[in-house]
Amino acid sequence: MSGTGLAVPLLVETSGKATRASFEDFDMHGPGTPTLDQLRVFLTVIECGSFAAAGRRLNRATSVISYAIANLELQLGLSLFDRAATRKPQLTEAGRAVLAEARTVAHGIDALRAKVSGLLGGLEAEVRLVVSVLMPGARLVDALTAFQATFPTVSLRLNVEALGAVQHHIVTGKAVLGISVELWNRETDPLERIPVGDVEMITVAAPAHPLAKAGGHVPSAARDHVQLVIADRSPLSEGQEFGVIADRTWRLSDLSTKHTLLLAGIGWGSMPAHMVEADLAAGRLVALPVPDAKHRRLPFTAIYRSDDPPGPAGRWLIHRFTEQAATNPAAARPIAFL
Repeated sequence: MSGTGLAVPLLVETSGKATRASFEDFDMHGPGTPTLDQLRVFLTVIECGSFAAAGRRLNRATSVISYAIANLELQLGLSLFDRAATRKPQLTEAGRAVLAEARTVAHGIDALRAKVSGLLGGLEAEVRLVVSVLMPGARLVDALTAFQATFPTVSLRLNVEALGAVQHHIVTGKAVLGISVELWNRETDPLERIPVGDVEMITVAAPAHPLAKAGGHVPSAARDHVQLVIADRSPLSEGQEFGVIADRTWRLSDLSTKHTLLLAGIGWGSMPAHMVEADLAAGRLVALPVPDAKHRRLPFTAIYRSDDPPGPAGRWLIHRFTEQAATNPAAARPIAFL
């Protein structure tokens, strides 16, 4: 026996008879490359429990199944089944290790075929979605959970932005579909708009904040205290102010930070109702009767470029958001102001 090959015996069924083979031809520089068909035969044997049952499922002779497995073992330089221990093929330790990788490869090929099939049918490979920072998490989770189940082969790229940054992503082509809060009208932009509900905004402050103790003097006093405002990271609304009343403002990049500072009593400001309902109920925040900001609803709009509309998966998302607004409209809740 040459020192350059493995002499690992195995039994190969041929015409109902067992013949002896070996791995002498295995290249010691590394294993060969198994074919996809060999891996599928291997997985089918595992699923069916025997070579004969695998042959019936694949509509092949048992000898053909045995030959495919023998070639796979020769390619890998490993015995995958312990044929001597029992009449029913049992995986060796190496076979169990290979099984997980074989399943991964087969799944990857299936996913590739599904994606190509979708592309041939006009389905986009990826949906680039940008949503307003005011979008309730429950709505987003609902839409994306259903999206994943409906379009398992379509990748998703999600950005969360404030104010004009949502429109900016669409206008510049960074995203193909956006869920925006429309704060102004732009008749000249190339966007299509579809209403998809709204979001309730509440002006709040911590109980210890001076405005929370000002009673009926809040309207005039609000101008004298720091207002926490979300900053726009796009040029679309440059120079414009939305709901800014105070002479002093702190500009913040995200709602989470704004929420934290509000709870700490550092300033006052408007927040989406879904983010502060629990705080209002627990007394950690109180609603303020600030004019033009005390209790308002802002419309959500699905937007996309008229010259670059979304494909089937993107259109499905629009329908999902529209369906949410139609079947679960947010009821206006009375707010108790100080």
